[in-house]
Amino acid sequence: MKPEQRSIPVCILLSIVTCGIYGLYWLASMANDINAASGHSDDTSGGMVVLFSIVTCGIYGIYWVYKAGQKIDEARKARSLPEQNNGLVYLLLSLFGLAIIAWALIQNELNKMA
Repeated sequence: MKPEQRSIPVCILLSIVTCGIYGLYWLASMANDINAASGHSDDTSGGMVVLFSIVTCGIYGIYWVYKAGQKIDEARKARSLPEQNNGLVYLLLSLFGLAIIAWALIQNELNKMA
């Protein structure tokens, strides 16, 4: 299954305009797309990623972006693309309060695979 291609500026703008509500939907969609692209369909679903992030006050979200980087590398490897190991970059961006930039970078990778 191929990930859905989304416009990154529109996702960011909708996330800001809706005070983060669209961001939660975007996070869930990215989690489902990453699971499908990497072949880990039995991993944590998008809805559970959002729920765990809310319950843990964002700590699970920080963990998730790191794991997303690893899953994207697996998906890139399966498509004979070079690995980039961006999990650490996503983690650092999220730790410094720039998770939306990490999400944009993740969505960019998913758009390339779509």
